[in-house]
Amino acid sequence: MTPWERFVDAFFNREVIVQYLPAIGKGVVVTIELAVLVVISGIALGFLLVVLRAYRVAPVNAVIVVFVDVFRALPPLVLILLLYFGLPNIDVTLSGFAVVWLTLTLVLGAFAEEIFWAGVLSVEKGQWQAARSTGLGFGQTLFYVILPQAVRMTVPPLTNRTIAITKNTALGTVVGVGEILNQATTAQSFSGNASPLTVAAIAFLLIFVPVVYAGRWIETRFAWRKG
Repeated sequence: MTPWERFVDAFFNREVIVQYLPAIGKGVVVTIELAVLVVISGIALGFLLVVLRAYRVAPVNAVIVVFVDVFRALPPLVLILLLYFGLPNIDVTLSGFAVVWLTLTLVLGAFAEEIFWAGVLSVEKGQWQAARSTGLGFGQTLFYVILPQAVRMTVPPLTNRTIAITKNTALGTVVGVGEILNQATTAQSFSGNASPLTVAAIAFLLIFVPVVYAGRWIETRFAWRKG
């Protein structure tokens, strides 16, 4: 067998791919479900936190700042292991799927809050003053004038951060979540062949390359235009 044939047999073995493709397909479904849930809940959490922070209640803001700093600083893998193995000690047991979803939601929420907050601060103070002078209350000014501008300005960094965090769904393999990488590594162990990992890599590309292009389209669609 030539080196090229050994390479093909190791990474593109047709029999192994056909045998384990259905299992990896199930992993694709789990990965997509997890990623969608994380995006929705993470961005919603970040938006809620920035609304609360905008009211500038000192104790609330202090808690939000600490939360954001902690979850931006800690690696998601550390948080996943901490929650998965730590929560049962206080009689709280969550599935691996729930732990990964909760962890990535908190991480994305922390980054989203900071991005949204930067957007709020970037809106000129004159916008607040002009809105209040027309008789709008603080909440009305925040929701109808400030946040729409802030959200539009934060679309590019928020999109990039969201994509980066959702790719961490692969960390679910360490706590037994049946996502793509978990299914592929299990298949690789049973088959003694790396072909399932090749399929997993292709699956990740098929999922996230369109997401990257969608992110670029969103950035262009919501970009501020001069003139």
